[in-house]
Amino acid sequence: MSHNVELTSSEIANLWTQYINDSLSICFLTHSIEKAKDEEVKEILKFALSLAESHITKITETFEKENYPIPKGFSVKEDVNINAPSLFTDTFMLSYMHVMTLLGLTGYAGAVATSSRPDQINYFVQCNKETMELYERIANVMLKKGLYSKAPRINTPIEIDFVNNQRYLTGWFGKKRPLSAVEISGLSFNMVKIIVKVVLEVGFSQVCQKEDVRKYFPRGKKLCEKQFSILSNTLTKAGLASPASWLSEVTNSTTPPYSDKLMLNHIVILISAAIGYYGAAISVSQRRDLTIEYTRLMAEVGLYAEDGAELLIKHGWLEQPPLAEDRETLSKK
Repeated sequence: MSHNVELTSSEIANLWTQYINDSLSICFLTHSIEKAKDEEVKEILKFALSLAESHITKITETFEKENYPIPKGFSVKEDVNINAPSLFTDTFMLSYMHVMTLLGLTGYAGAVATSSRPDQINYFVQCNKETMELYERIANVMLKKGLYSKAPRINTPIEIDFVNNQRYLTGWFGKKRPLSAVEISGLSFNMVKIIVKVVLEVGFSQVCQKEDVRKYFPRGKKLCEKQFSILSNTLTKAGLASPASWLSEVTNSTTPPYSDKLMLNHIVILISAAIGYYGAAISVSQRRDLTIEYTRLMAEVGLYAEDGAELLIKHGWLEQPPLAEDRETLSKK
């Protein structure tokens, strides 16, 4: 027996979130493609743009079929100054695309896991496949150019081993055990994402027009640099290298290529993602000092994110996601 299955709240959330993020990406990529000088970088940006545009088309078709409102999101016409000079170099754009693709892969995997309608499962499986291809292209070019920030290497163990005492969990007092490969991966991964966010905040602060928003970006830069230092020191004490910084890849342009609305939303979206990835790192860290450190970092980022959300609300830039019915209000009508 066939019947019309409505979208679940999770499926609506997946589509709505992707629409907002991909409409932002289209704006960011359109300007970057216009200004890119390296042909290999430009090809990657064009491929990423084609994926984002196809997603917007498919989501729009789905929402129209379901008689669901189409989100406003962002548009090249309203949120991009195509004539503005480059704000970031091609080198940074590769690193930026690397991190954004990683975020996309995580999001699409979650979308598949929270979907039940066959068309939604198939759609996000396809999104994941496309993004995996994009990631492979980016990684190949970064490796070719010597720009890929690899996680620190560790020597191959002689044999497998098992934990035989609770010192494995210690961290604050007594001798600390060496970092595990899983913990090193979490530290390195979070640091790579922090670096990209710092560079964005430096660039955005140069071109932002509204004073209160402009002041917000240096706060984030300072917080990120502090958190990067904490994670870097953990690796340094273990005799391991940290990812490279891309701060020199911001140009000296002061002409805004993007609207203040787009730039502030972009940073707030990345902050939300950072909280999630810190949480993921906690879940696989078995040294108590790392767990407590990540928890503290999450709290700091959470406060910064809240201030960003308040700025978005103040300027009328925070698009509200779909809400459940307010039963209390309905019952009073």
